[in-house]
Amino acid sequence: MDVTRTQVLRYRCAVQGLAGQAPERAGIAALDLGVQDTGPDGAGWALAIRGGAEPTDELSLAWTLRGAPHAYRRREIAAVAAATAPWSDADAGKRIFDAAKPLRAAGIGILEALDVIAEAMAEIVTGPTVKGEVSSALTERLPAPYLRWCRPCQATHAYEQPFRLAALRAGLELEPDTSPPVLRPIPGWRGPATEVPDRLDPVRAVLHLLGPATPKQVAEYVDSPVREINRRWPEDTVEVKVDGERRHALASDSARLADPPTPTGVRLLGPYDLFLQGRDRTLLVPDEAARKDLWRVLGRPGAILEGAELVGTWRPRSSGRTLRLQAARWDGGALPSGLGEAAERLAAHRGRTFGGFV
Repeated sequence: MDVTRTQVLRYRCAVQGLAGQAPERAGIAALDLGVQDTGPDGAGWALAIRGGAEPTDELSLAWTLRGAPHAYRRREIAAVAAATAPWSDADAGKRIFDAAKPLRAAGIGILEALDVIAEAMAEIVTGPTVKGEVSSALTERLPAPYLRWCRPCQATHAYEQPFRLAALRAGLELEPDTSPPVLRPIPGWRGPATEVPDRLDPVRAVLHLLGPATPKQVAEYVDSPVREINRRWPEDTVEVKVDGERRHALASDSARLADPPTPTGVRLLGPYDLFLQGRDRTLLVPDEAARKDLWRVLGRPGAILEGAELVGTWRPRSSGRTLRLQAARWDGGALPSGLGEAAERLAAHRGRTFGGFV
């Protein structure tokens, strides 16, 4: 099956609830993979532009893939804990980066270490607790291989990634809109589920929402070794060539991929929106200068999505109760006609009034 870049972008808009039509399942399909909640325009805004804003009490916020905070359906959080947990010691070692080295040197298995940290965190957090307090209490309980000297903090504490990946393992979620983060026990927690629906499996979810993709692209999204992804590769995939490049998609998605709807409207995507999370950035934004502008290491802007194309960037400029927008197209042309309406929606979402463009 051969498809073009345009078909892929339109397909992703459709399955992610960005096609400008009546959203499927209230535009909530992105919650299968988790909606990243980074920055002021995080999960809440990502769901709002997909027509699927959920009541806060029906969502659970947890550190999962790549150690990033993601929003999920609260009723599925036990299955999410099982689905997003590392699949092996090698996988866990990849996910926790340099924290794996001292553990291995001490003969401690990485999954075993995560269980040790999770058990301690569950004992520490019996109610809403600020991350720093949890970290200090954890440092007192853990032996040397679990700890590191942090130069910025001028203190010894637990490695960051094991801390984050152990939190959901311990039955802890993040309290929304807290900085520094506040952890709290998940009500009714009985541990990770023993069965996981196919749609919550990260490999299948990436193929569905960010496909067609290669095993390497899926591995980079999950932060897992490619060989681990290959072992878990679904049997029901079909080969797809995207402008000549060999990839794979779920067989159930092939019809929609071949004939995706044409998206309408203009949307302001947050800097960490799912549409921007695909590991094929050259497909998303072919121009190199535009890619560097959008995916900056520091101070990443949001993206302007016109139809299925990313056409420029935006930044909020707030003053009191007024929100203004700094926006620019990469081609230097006029801003999309629907951008003002999208900006007004963003301002309303933030509880402000739109004051025009900078």
